[in-house]
Amino acid sequence: MTEQKEPRIVVIGGGTGMPVLLRGLKNFPVQLTALVTVADDGGSTGRLRNEMAIPAPGDIRNVIAAMSEVEPMIVQLFQHRFSDGNDLSGHSMGNLLLAAMTSITGDFYTGIKEISRVFNVKGKIYPISNENISLRAEMIDGTIVEGESNIPLVNKQIKRISLNPEDVTPLPNAIKAIEKADLVVISPGSLFTSILPNLIIPQIDAALRNTKAKVVYVCNVMTQEGETTGFSASDHVQAIMNHVGDNFIDAIIVHSEAIDPKIRVAYAGENAEPVVYDTDRLLEMGLQIIEGDIIDHNKSMIRHDTNKISKLLFTLIEDNR
Repeated sequence: MTEQKEPRIVVIGGGTGMPVLLRGLKNFPVQLTALVTVADDGGSTGRLRNEMAIPAPGDIRNVIAAMSEVEPMIVQLFQHRFSDGNDLSGHSMGNLLLAAMTSITGDFYTGIKEISRVFNVKGKIYPISNENISLRAEMIDGTIVEGESNIPLVNKQIKRISLNPEDVTPLPNAIKAIEKADLVVISPGSLFTSILPNLIIPQIDAALRNTKAKVVYVCNVMTQEGETTGFSASDHVQAIMNHVGDNFIDAIIVHSEAIDPKIRVAYAGENAEPVVYDTDRLLEMGLQIIEGDIIDHNKSMIRHDTNKISKLLFTLIEDNR
Protein backbone atom coordinates (compact mmCIF):
# COMPACT_ATOMS: atom_id res chain seq x y z
CA MET A 1 0.00 0.00 0.00
CA THR A 2 1.52 3.33 -1.05
CA GLU A 3 1.65 6.19 1.44
CA GLN A 4 -0.78 8.15 -0.73
CA LYS A 5 -3.37 5.38 -0.35
CA GLU A 6 -2.72 4.60 3.29
CA PRO A 7 -5.67 5.48 5.52
CA ARG A 8 -5.32 8.68 7.53
CA ILE A 9 -5.83 8.33 11.28
CA VAL A 10 -5.94 11.35 13.58
CA VAL A 11 -5.69 10.77 17.34
CA ILE A 12 -6.69 13.63 19.66
CA GLY A 13 -5.92 13.74 23.37
CA GLY A 14 -3.23 13.83 26.01
CA GLY A 15 -2.25 12.27 29.30
CA THR A 16 -1.31 8.60 29.64
CA GLY A 17 -4.02 7.11 27.40
CA MET A 18 -3.00 8.71 24.13
CA PRO A 19 0.56 7.29 23.87
CA VAL A 20 -0.82 3.77 24.37
CA LEU A 21 -2.90 4.11 21.20
CA LEU A 22 -0.11 5.72 19.21
CA ARG A 23 2.52 3.17 20.22
CA GLY A 24 0.48 0.45 18.53
CA LEU A 25 -0.94 2.38 15.57
CA LYS A 26 2.52 3.45 14.34
CA ASN A 27 3.16 -0.19 13.37
CA PHE A 28 0.25 -0.31 10.92
CA PRO A 29 0.27 0.95 7.31
CA VAL A 30 -1.42 4.27 8.10
CA GLN A 31 -0.68 7.97 7.92
CA LEU A 32 -0.76 8.81 11.60
CA THR A 33 -1.29 12.26 13.09
CA ALA A 34 -1.41 13.16 16.78
CA LEU A 35 -3.10 16.36 17.99
CA VAL A 36 -1.89 16.90 21.54
CA THR A 37 -3.07 19.03 24.45
CA VAL A 38 -0.84 21.88 25.67
CA ALA A 39 -2.86 23.03 28.69
CA ASP A 40 -1.01 21.06 31.40
CA ASP A 41 0.47 23.28 34.12
CA GLY A 42 1.82 20.89 36.75
CA GLY A 43 5.32 19.70 37.65
CA SER A 44 8.19 20.18 35.21
CA THR A 45 5.78 21.29 32.49
CA GLY A 46 4.34 24.05 34.68
CA ARG A 47 7.77 25.34 35.67
CA LEU A 48 8.93 25.54 32.05
CA ARG A 49 5.67 27.22 31.01
CA ASN A 50 6.12 29.90 33.64
CA GLU A 51 9.82 30.46 33.09
CA MET A 52 9.86 30.33 29.28
CA ALA A 53 6.27 31.25 28.34
CA ILE A 54 5.92 28.20 26.07
CA PRO A 55 3.01 25.78 25.64
CA ALA A 56 3.07 22.72 27.89
CA PRO A 57 5.68 20.20 26.65
CA GLY A 58 4.86 17.19 28.87
CA ASP A 59 2.16 15.47 26.81
CA ILE A 60 4.06 16.26 23.60
CA ARG A 61 7.12 14.56 25.09
CA ASN A 62 5.18 11.39 25.85
CA VAL A 63 3.73 11.30 22.34
CA ILE A 64 7.17 11.72 20.75
CA ALA A 65 8.44 8.82 22.86
CA ALA A 66 5.47 6.66 21.82
CA MET A 67 5.78 7.40 18.09
CA SER A 68 9.58 7.30 17.86
CA GLU A 69 11.56 4.51 16.22
CA VAL A 70 14.93 4.71 17.93
CA GLU A 71 16.88 2.51 20.32
CA PRO A 72 15.06 1.91 23.64
CA MET A 73 17.93 3.50 25.55
CA ILE A 74 17.44 6.75 23.61
CA VAL A 75 13.75 6.78 24.56
CA GLN A 76 14.70 6.05 28.18
CA LEU A 77 17.10 9.01 28.11
CA PHE A 78 14.41 11.25 26.61
CA GLN A 79 11.93 10.22 29.33
CA HIS A 80 14.45 10.41 32.18
CA ARG A 81 13.30 12.55 35.11
CA PHE A 82 15.93 14.08 37.36
CA SER A 83 15.66 13.16 41.04
CA ASP A 84 15.37 15.57 43.92
CA GLY A 85 18.34 17.41 45.32
CA ASN A 86 19.36 19.85 42.60
CA ASP A 87 18.04 22.62 40.38
CA LEU A 88 16.93 20.07 37.78
CA SER A 89 14.82 18.06 40.25
CA GLY A 90 11.49 17.07 38.77
CA HIS A 91 12.40 18.05 35.22
CA SER A 92 12.43 15.40 32.49
CA MET A 93 15.13 15.39 29.85
CA GLY A 94 12.54 15.48 27.08
CA ASN A 95 10.84 18.58 28.46
CA LEU A 96 14.20 20.34 28.64
CA LEU A 97 15.06 19.32 25.08
CA LEU A 98 11.72 20.62 23.79
CA ALA A 99 12.22 23.89 25.66
CA ALA A 100 15.77 24.18 24.28
CA MET A 101 14.69 23.44 20.71
CA THR A 102 11.87 25.98 21.02
CA SER A 103 14.47 28.56 22.10
CA ILE A 104 16.77 27.61 19.21
CA THR A 105 14.10 27.67 16.51
CA GLY A 106 12.03 30.48 18.03
CA ASP A 107 8.81 28.46 17.69
CA PHE A 108 7.27 25.64 19.72
CA TYR A 109 5.87 23.71 16.75
CA THR A 110 9.13 24.02 14.79
CA GLY A 111 10.93 22.72 17.85
CA ILE A 112 8.63 19.70 17.94
CA LYS A 113 9.27 19.02 14.26
CA GLU A 114 13.03 19.07 14.77
CA ILE A 115 12.90 16.80 17.83
CA SER A 116 10.56 14.46 15.91
CA ARG A 117 13.06 14.27 13.07
CA VAL A 118 15.89 13.44 15.44
CA PHE A 119 13.81 10.73 17.12
CA ASN A 120 12.58 9.26 13.82
CA VAL A 121 8.92 9.76 14.69
CA LYS A 122 6.49 7.65 12.63
CA GLY A 123 3.79 10.15 11.73
CA LYS A 124 3.11 13.80 12.50
CA ILE A 125 2.70 15.52 15.85
CA TYR A 126 0.89 18.83 16.19
CA PRO A 127 0.33 20.73 19.41
CA ILE A 128 -3.35 21.62 19.34
CA SER A 129 -2.16 25.25 19.47
CA ASN A 130 1.16 27.04 19.35
CA GLU A 131 0.05 29.38 22.16
CA ASN A 132 0.50 29.23 25.91
CA ILE A 133 -3.04 28.47 27.12
CA SER A 134 -4.58 27.59 30.48
CA LEU A 135 -7.82 26.00 31.61
CA ARG A 136 -10.73 27.42 33.56
CA ALA A 137 -13.51 25.27 35.00
CA GLU A 138 -16.99 26.28 36.10
CA MET A 139 -18.39 23.92 38.71
CA ILE A 140 -22.06 22.99 39.12
CA ASP A 141 -22.22 25.22 42.20
CA GLY A 142 -20.87 28.20 40.26
CA THR A 143 -17.31 28.04 41.59
CA ILE A 144 -14.64 29.04 39.06
CA VAL A 145 -11.29 27.22 39.21
CA GLU A 146 -8.23 28.33 37.25
CA GLY A 147 -5.47 25.98 36.11
CA GLU A 148 -5.41 22.39 34.83
CA SER A 149 -3.70 20.96 37.92
CA ASN A 150 -6.08 22.71 40.32
CA ILE A 151 -9.36 21.57 38.76
CA PRO A 152 -9.45 17.95 40.04
CA LEU A 153 -8.29 19.03 43.52
CA VAL A 154 -11.49 20.97 44.19
CA ASN A 155 -13.38 17.66 43.92
CA LYS A 156 -16.62 19.22 42.74
CA GLN A 157 -18.74 18.28 39.76
CA ILE A 158 -17.56 20.14 36.68
CA LYS A 159 -20.18 21.91 34.58
CA ARG A 160 -18.00 23.34 31.85
CA ILE A 161 -14.39 24.06 30.98
CA SER A 162 -13.06 26.94 28.89
CA LEU A 163 -9.74 28.26 27.68
CA ASN A 164 -7.77 31.31 28.69
CA PRO A 165 -7.41 33.11 26.35
CA GLU A 166 -10.64 32.05 24.65
CA ASP A 167 -9.64 33.15 21.14
CA VAL A 168 -6.90 30.54 20.75
CA THR A 169 -5.67 29.99 17.20
CA PRO A 170 -5.19 26.33 16.28
CA LEU A 171 -2.41 25.19 13.96
CA PRO A 172 -3.79 25.17 10.38
CA ASN A 173 -2.25 21.73 9.89
CA ALA A 174 -4.33 20.40 12.79
CA ILE A 175 -7.52 21.57 11.07
CA LYS A 176 -6.43 20.05 7.75
CA ALA A 177 -5.59 16.74 9.40
CA ILE A 178 -9.13 16.42 10.76
CA GLU A 179 -10.67 17.46 7.45
CA LYS A 180 -8.68 14.87 5.48
CA ALA A 181 -8.88 12.02 8.00
CA ASP A 182 -10.49 8.65 7.39
CA LEU A 183 -10.71 7.97 11.12
CA VAL A 184 -10.60 10.42 14.05
CA VAL A 185 -9.94 8.85 17.44
CA ILE A 186 -10.66 10.67 20.70
CA SER A 187 -8.29 8.99 23.12
CA PRO A 188 -8.98 7.90 26.68
CA GLY A 189 -7.66 10.15 29.41
CA SER A 190 -8.70 12.74 31.98
CA LEU A 191 -11.93 13.88 30.37
CA PHE A 192 -12.07 17.52 31.41
CA THR A 193 -8.36 18.33 31.69
CA SER A 194 -6.67 16.25 28.95
CA ILE A 195 -9.33 15.48 26.33
CA LEU A 196 -11.83 18.35 26.21
CA PRO A 197 -9.19 21.13 26.06
CA ASN A 198 -8.34 19.91 22.56
CA LEU A 199 -11.91 19.63 21.37
CA ILE A 200 -13.04 23.13 22.40
CA ILE A 201 -10.29 24.99 20.54
CA PRO A 202 -11.99 27.38 18.07
CA GLN A 203 -12.16 25.80 14.58
CA ILE A 204 -11.18 22.38 15.95
CA ASP A 205 -14.72 21.92 17.26
CA ALA A 206 -16.17 22.92 13.89
CA ALA A 207 -13.77 20.63 12.02
CA LEU A 208 -14.87 17.70 14.20
CA ARG A 209 -18.53 18.40 13.53
CA ASN A 210 -17.96 18.69 9.78
CA THR A 211 -15.39 15.99 9.06
CA LYS A 212 -16.41 13.10 6.81
CA ALA A 213 -14.21 10.78 8.87
CA LYS A 214 -15.63 8.23 11.27
CA VAL A 215 -15.20 9.70 14.78
CA VAL A 216 -14.56 7.12 17.51
CA TYR A 217 -14.29 7.74 21.25
CA VAL A 218 -12.22 5.26 23.26
CA CYS A 219 -13.98 5.44 26.61
CA ASN A 220 -12.16 5.39 29.93
CA VAL A 221 -12.36 2.10 31.82
CA MET A 222 -12.34 3.71 35.29
CA THR A 223 -13.83 6.91 36.67
CA GLN A 224 -11.50 9.61 38.00
CA GLU A 225 -11.92 11.41 41.29
CA GLY A 226 -12.39 15.15 40.87
CA GLU A 227 -13.41 14.80 37.21
CA THR A 228 -15.77 11.94 36.44
CA THR A 229 -16.88 10.49 39.78
CA GLY A 230 -20.06 8.48 39.18
CA PHE A 231 -19.91 8.97 35.39
CA SER A 232 -21.31 6.28 33.12
CA ALA A 233 -20.09 5.87 29.55
CA SER A 234 -22.96 7.99 28.25
CA ASP A 235 -22.07 10.71 30.78
CA HIS A 236 -18.58 10.86 29.25
CA VAL A 237 -20.07 11.21 25.78
CA GLN A 238 -22.64 13.76 26.93
CA ALA A 239 -19.92 15.94 28.47
CA ILE A 240 -18.09 15.94 25.14
CA MET A 241 -21.26 16.78 23.22
CA ASN A 242 -22.13 19.57 25.69
CA HIS A 243 -18.85 21.24 24.77
CA VAL A 244 -18.59 20.43 21.05
CA GLY A 245 -22.09 19.66 19.75
CA ASP A 246 -24.41 16.70 19.27
CA ASN A 247 -24.10 13.81 16.85
CA PHE A 248 -20.48 14.17 15.76
CA ILE A 249 -19.27 11.01 17.55
CA ASP A 250 -20.13 7.92 15.51
CA ALA A 251 -18.91 5.11 17.75
CA ILE A 252 -17.66 4.35 21.26
CA ILE A 253 -15.18 1.63 22.22
CA VAL A 254 -15.75 0.11 25.64
CA HIS A 255 -14.03 -2.59 27.68
CA SER A 256 -16.43 -5.51 27.99
CA GLU A 257 -14.75 -7.73 30.59
CA ALA A 258 -15.05 -7.66 34.38
CA ILE A 259 -12.28 -5.87 36.30
CA ASP A 260 -10.12 -7.97 38.63
CA PRO A 261 -11.48 -7.53 42.22
CA LYS A 262 -7.97 -6.81 43.55
CA ILE A 263 -7.59 -3.96 41.07
CA ARG A 264 -11.05 -2.65 41.93
CA VAL A 265 -10.02 -2.49 45.59
CA ALA A 266 -6.85 -0.56 44.68
CA TYR A 267 -8.88 1.97 42.70
CA ALA A 268 -11.50 2.23 45.43
CA GLY A 269 -8.80 3.79 47.57
CA GLU A 270 -8.68 6.58 44.97
CA ASN A 271 -12.49 6.84 44.90
CA ALA A 272 -12.50 5.41 41.39
CA GLU A 273 -14.66 2.60 40.05
CA PRO A 274 -15.31 0.88 36.70
CA VAL A 275 -17.25 2.99 34.23
CA VAL A 276 -20.76 1.61 33.76
CA TYR A 277 -21.56 1.05 30.10
CA ASP A 278 -25.22 2.03 29.90
CA THR A 279 -25.92 0.44 26.55
CA ASP A 280 -29.51 1.63 26.12
CA ARG A 281 -28.56 5.28 26.62
CA LEU A 282 -25.59 4.97 24.26
CA LEU A 283 -27.85 3.50 21.57
CA GLU A 284 -30.37 6.31 22.13
CA MET A 285 -27.52 8.74 21.42
CA GLY A 286 -27.08 7.08 18.02
CA LEU A 287 -23.71 5.53 18.78
CA GLN A 288 -22.26 2.33 17.44
CA ILE A 289 -21.02 0.38 20.47
CA ILE A 290 -17.81 -1.57 19.98
CA GLU A 291 -17.06 -3.93 22.85
CA GLY A 292 -13.91 -5.90 23.54
CA ASP A 293 -11.30 -6.96 26.05
CA ILE A 294 -8.98 -3.99 25.49
CA ILE A 295 -6.98 -3.69 28.72
CA ASP A 296 -3.53 -5.05 29.56
CA HIS A 297 -4.06 -7.73 32.20
CA ASN A 298 -0.34 -7.81 33.02
CA LYS A 299 -0.45 -4.33 34.57
CA SER A 300 -1.20 -3.72 38.23
CA MET A 301 -3.30 -0.70 37.28
CA ILE A 302 -5.84 -0.33 34.47
CA ARG A 303 -4.19 0.48 31.16
CA HIS A 304 -5.46 -0.04 27.63
CA ASP A 305 -3.51 -2.74 25.81
CA THR A 306 -1.44 -1.20 23.03
CA ASN A 307 -1.76 -4.12 20.63
CA LYS A 308 -5.42 -4.89 21.28
CA ILE A 309 -6.70 -1.34 20.90
CA SER A 310 -4.56 -0.46 17.88
CA LYS A 311 -5.59 -3.65 16.07
CA LEU A 312 -9.24 -2.89 16.81
CA LEU A 313 -8.92 0.67 15.49
CA PHE A 314 -7.16 -0.48 12.33
CA THR A 315 -9.88 -3.09 11.76
CA LEU A 316 -12.48 -0.33 12.05
CA ILE A 317 -10.89 1.76 9.34
CA GLU A 318 -10.43 -1.25 7.06
CA ASP A 319 -14.10 -2.17 7.48
CA ASN A 320 -15.12 1.44 6.86
CA ARG A 321 -13.09 1.63 3.67
